[in-house]
This record gives sequence, C-alpha cells and structure tokens, in this order.
Amino acid sequence: MALQSPDSKPNLWNRNFISICTANFLLFFAFYLLLPVLPLYLRDNFSASRQNIGIILAGYTVTALIIRPFAGFIVDSYPRKSVLLACYSFFFVLFGGYIAATTILLFAITRALHGFAFGLLTVSNSTVAIDVMPSQRRGEGIGYYGVANNLAMAIGPSISMYMYDAGLDPRLIFIASLMSAGIGLYLDSTLKLRERQTISDKEKLSFDRFFLTNVGPESLVVITVSFAYGILTTYLAIYGKEEIGIESGTGLFFLLLALGLIGARIMSARWTRLGLLTINMAAGMLMAIAGFAIFVFWRIAPAFYLSALILGWGYGTMCPSFQTMFI
Repeated sequence: MALQSPDSKPNLWNRNFISICTANFLLFFAFYLLLPVLPLYLRDNFSASRQNIGIILAGYTVTALIIRPFAGFIVDSYPRKSVLLACYSFFFVLFGGYIAATTILLFAITRALHGFAFGLLTVSNSTVAIDVMPSQRRGEGIGYYGVANNLAMAIGPSISMYMYDAGLDPRLIFIASLMSAGIGLYLDSTLKLRERQTISDKEKLSFDRFFLTNVGPESLVVITVSFAYGILTTYLAIYGKEEIGIESGTGLFFLLLALGLIGARIMSARWTRLGLLTINMAAGMLMAIAGFAIFVFWRIAPAFYLSALILGWGYGTMCPSFQTMFI
C-alpha cells in the first residue's frame, strides 16, 4: 500500500463528512420548506391575526434560544452520536405535530417544542461535523458545511411556495418536511465516530459555562441584526401579497437572498482569513441597512427582489466574521 505524502492533505470528503453535510442540508431544507408558508397557513386555516402569527412563530425562536446555551454542555456530557440521534428524532417527529394540530393552541405548542428540538439539533449536528473533519482542513470543512444551509434556503422556500400557490394541500408540505428530516436522521445514524471521553468531572457549574460573558457588546449587535431579519422572514409572504401584490414570488425572494449569502461568503472569505473582521462586519451592516431601506421605502416588485440580493450579500458578509470572532 502506498504511503501518504507528508505534504498531502487528508481526505475531507470521506463518507462521514458527506453524510453529515447531506443531513445538515436536509435538516435546513425541512426547516425552510415551512418558513414562508406558515404565516399563510395560520392566516388561512386558523384565521389567525398578524399579532397571533407573530407570537406563534416567535415561540420557535425563543425556545431555540433558551435551550442553546445548555446544548453544548449536553453534547459534551453524553455520547455525541446518541445525543445527535435523540435530537434529530425529536425534530423529525414534531413535523407530524403540524399535521395533527387541529387548533391554533396545539399548533403553537408544537411550534414551541420544535424550537427546542431545532436548538439542540443544530448544536449537536455542528459539533459532530467538526469532529469528523480532519483538523488540517477544518476551516475549509466548516465553509462547505455552512454552504449546505444556504443551498437549503435557496431551494426550500421556492418549492414550498410553488406548492402552496398551486393550491396543493399545505399538509403535503408538512409531509415533505417530515420525509426530509427522516432521511437526514437516517444518514446521521450511519456515522462512524471515534470514541471520545465525555466530561465526567463534578466541578461546580458556573454562569460562564453556559454563556460567553465577555462578548456582551458584540452579542448586542448580533441581536439587533438578527431581530430585523426575523421580522422580515416572519411576515415576508403576507407583506409581498398585501403590500406589493406579489402572489407567487416569495420563493424567488428567498432564492436571491440565498444567492447573495453564498456569493458574499465566497467573496469575503479572504478578508476573514486575513483577520479583517471589523471591516467585514461594517461593510455587511451597511449593505443590510441599504437592503432594508429599499425593501421598506420602494414598494415595487423589482425593488422587492433587489433588496433580497443586497440583504443576502450584507448578512453573508457580516455573519461569518461574527462567528469567527466569537470562536
């Protein structure tokens, strides 16, 4: 058998890495299939007001945020593959809850529980992904792993809005998300992980074990830009129909948003590697402000789609720099 050259890079695209990247794509594909249609489904099937729609959909984000500070501790304290499969199973089963929910209260409970599952799953899946990457190619691997999210954003909303606008039963979209999550769960179950020692010490837990206490100002900035993005995605489909008169183009908005994210990620990667994080953040925030201004003040279809591309480019420029800074 030929010996590997000391200068050659270890194989990144092994079976484990391909499986977990695909599982990550399917996880976010299931998530993005539902994202644009849920406000419309709540409005049309439960006669929910805009206020109630906002509260129900915000429950997902709130519960995901509540659990995430503790997710890392859970992943470190128990066998990682077992935690990953338990979280993915929880995430998978809850898609059936949307189909079974016959009242707006049951739907709201399902959505909030799904946020818990999503928060745990995204942390455990990302941790295991880093474990299966060769350390010499970890930066490259994280980049490819992240692109799977953007591809899911590009494809998922377009497909779901096409199905919804075609008059298909919305429950078919829930079933499609269920199937996507089920395939992702199967792929994660095939992972072959090396044995690793879990944390077994009994030291007293402290606040900074769960929260990074020295990044308060930076976290405040992330909260503000994320808040703006959350509002936009929650009401986008309703806004497009009622304010601009776009009946079937919300999926294209998400496609352009995702293309902007992917393009910016590629273009700004060199500046991130050079350590010019604050420049990337400032540039990204300025582009995001410009995108929101076009979205709000220029209410015509071309501006609607132009804002998607600019917003995607802005967020794609600043977010990897924020992540690098925190790490």
